[in-house]
Formats: sequence, C-alpha cells, structure tokens
Amino acid sequence: MTDYYDSHDGAPADDAGQPETEHGMTRRQLIRHAGWFGGAVVLTVASGEVISHIADSRDTNAGAAAGVVAAESGTLRFVQVSDSHIGFHGPANMDVVGSFSEAINHVNSLGFRPDFVMHSGDLTHLSTAGQFDQVKQMMAGMKTDRVFTVPGEHDSIGDAGRAYRRTFGMGTLGDGWYSFDTHGVHFIALVNTLSLEKLGHLGNAQIDFVRKDLAGLSSDTPVVVFSHIPLFAMYPQWGWSTDDALKVIALLRRFSSVTCLNGHVHQLFTKTEGNITFHSATTTAYPLPKPGRAPAPTPQVVPARQLRDALGIRSVGYRQGDRELAIKDQRLA
Repeated sequence: MTDYYDSHDGAPADDAGQPETEHGMTRRQLIRHAGWFGGAVVLTVASGEVISHIADSRDTNAGAAAGVVAAESGTLRFVQVSDSHIGFHGPANMDVVGSFSEAINHVNSLGFRPDFVMHSGDLTHLSTAGQFDQVKQMMAGMKTDRVFTVPGEHDSIGDAGRAYRRTFGMGTLGDGWYSFDTHGVHFIALVNTLSLEKLGHLGNAQIDFVRKDLAGLSSDTPVVVFSHIPLFAMYPQWGWSTDDALKVIALLRRFSSVTCLNGHVHQLFTKTEGNITFHSATTTAYPLPKPGRAPAPTPQVVPARQLRDALGIRSVGYRQGDRELAIKDQRLA
C-alpha cells in the first residue's frame, strides 16, 4: 500500500547516520487527509467518482468494496508496495529488511494470489549492487505470478539508474519505462526520477512513448499508470511533483477511467481531477512528515509501537467489463 530527503526524495544518509534533505515532493494537500495516515483506506472508483471508507485493520467492513471485486472469478487482483529503502540505517527504522519482510508476509497472507506485485520505487537506499540483489531475492518470496518495478531516485544514485536496469530493467525501453495489458486493463510504468533538479521529470522521449503507446487504445480502456514521484502537484516545494507531467495527463484525458499510483511520499493521499484519480502509497521503511510540517521531508522517528501503523501495502481489484476499481490500503500493524 509509499519517500526520502535532501532536495531529493530520500537522499542518502551521511556517514554519521544523519539523513540528508530529500528531493522530496511533499504534502500540503496531504494535511487535509492526515487521518488516513497509517489507516486502511478503501477507495472504489466508479464512473469517475471516488468513494472512500476510512477504517482501521480491525474493521470487518474495511475491505468490503475491494472484497466484492476480489471475490469474483476472472478478477484482476494486484498489490502495490513501495519505498522499501533496503540499505537504510537510522533511528527512523533500525530494521528495514525486517519491515519489508513483514510486508511480503502480508502480501502472502491476503487470502488470494495477486496477479502481480508492483514495487513503485526506492527499492534500495543507496543503489548498490548488493542492495539490488537483496531486494530482488526478497521479492522472489512473494506468492505472485509476476513482479514489476519502477525506479525511485534512491535507485539511481551515482549512475543514472544503470545498476537498477541491470537487475530489474530487462525488456524495458529507454531508461526503464514499459507497458503491458492484462484483464482488459492497460498499464504504463514510467520513470521520473533520473533528471531531478527539484521536481520529477519524464522527458520528451518518454512522453513520445506514452503518446504512441496509447494511440491504438479505445477510450473506454481502463488505464493504470505507475510512477515513483507523483504526477500531480502534491507539494512542489519539496519536489513532490513532476514538471512535465501535464503533457502525459493531456494524453490520458480521453480515457474514461485512469488511475495513477505513485510512491515517494511515504504516506497515503488521494486526489481526483476529472477522469483521473491519483493515489500515493505508504512505505514499508519509515514515515515522512506531512507537507509543510517540517523544514524538509526527512525520516521521522516515531515510537516503536507506532511504526507499523505508518507502514503498509496496497491491494487493488478490478472485474473485467466493469468500470470499477477497488483499492484497499492495509497497515503492517
């Protein structure tokens, strides 16, 4: 169910273990939805309208909207995890490997086998070969048919994402973008973490890819877009936006149902603009501050008993032939 520091989202910590400021994209708009932080949020998207139900993990109705969809045969069911930051060491989470393992156990205990799992970036903290190998081995333990990824800025430190693409980029185009279809849904995975001045950036080559990729689709095809950094202006002061995203958004306007799923901000947030709904995911590593509530989006230390309340996974169900997408965010607690 998704971030970082420095003028970058989750820049590496210094040798003393102190986090640098992130490229961050923060969270002014998240303030309005602070109550969703760490909770189970069920969102049913139907006919362009988002209906939300806020509940904790003990609420038996929390999964009602998602459960109805997921229970049907022939339904698409997938999971989003984000911002595992394998390699991070700091007081915000002294055991990110352990918390990511808990997230994987949650995926394996959902009561259904996801058609795929998407990791929406910052798989690692310092983009070393060892960290990439470790997270790949861990994700191999997920009970799913396929695992997809997009890179975060932490997966591109010092080498423009080359080490990430060697491990996870087989079959992708350009700097790691791609698309695929399943259960009547078209999925696009974008890379907006390689040209960070302040905001995320897609670039002309990738935008041309999206234009050509969408050209042959009918307007009633459900489209889901994955990226690490949000494609909307969540909190540009912290870098939580993508400077050329409007060019892609314009290409998506003709579709009746579009869902954009991102990580990077380490907390839940939902925004709807016309036919497009944006969902930011929480993290499996450590929380970040709410937009504007701190000088920079640096890892937040919370009492140990509260950490799992801020971490989680996201499951999504879609029944082919219906214009209905159900999203359920679950805490690790």
